[in-house]
Amino acid sequence: MLWRRPARAKRGPFVVLLHGHGVDERDIFPLGEIFPHDATIAALRGPIADAEGGFRWFAHHAVGRPLAESLADGIAYVEAWLGAQDARSVWLVGFSGGAQMAGALLASSPQRYAGVAMLHGTLPFDAGIPLDAGRLAGCNVFYGYGDADDVIPRALVNRSRAYLSAESGAHAEIHGYRAAHGIAAAEERDVARWYAALT
Repeated sequence: MLWRRPARAKRGPFVVLLHGHGVDERDIFPLGEIFPHDATIAALRGPIADAEGGFRWFAHHAVGRPLAESLADGIAYVEAWLGAQDARSVWLVGFSGGAQMAGALLASSPQRYAGVAMLHGTLPFDAGIPLDAGRLAGCNVFYGYGDADDVIPRALVNRSRAYLSAESGAHAEIHGYRAAHGIAAAEERDVARWYAALT
């Protein structure tokens, strides 16, 4: 993993960055620069080595469709690591497969996280994770997607938007960007503003 710790003794929130599939923590670590320097930033590496290079959080049978047992193992891996940290206010920020892992972690333990930003991913539907009505009541969620994203199936993006905006009960901020499968500069600014307004 990669770390950025505050220079001053007083620590702010703990922001955990979750990379996409097929890369590692170095790919997402620069995103930590959008957060104030009182925050501790950790970019964690996924537990599964990808046959084509990089790492992933879980196995899937199609993009956006995790295998339930593998997803449960990924959740246990991240939660065990988080349990070893001295952190009071935990924020998750994930991209692509990391966004889906962030959504799975949130749905598994809705009250554990101060906020979750899911960027260019989808919620883990039909993968053994509870996503019933009101499951995320009161949770702070940012969901960003690309209008030209040809990686994440549009049906799953639409389903995630619909669930987060109404049925979930979350305090959700949802934005579409003129972007493909990558984080746009405007999206970075929006995440930074969303985080600042809640801390």
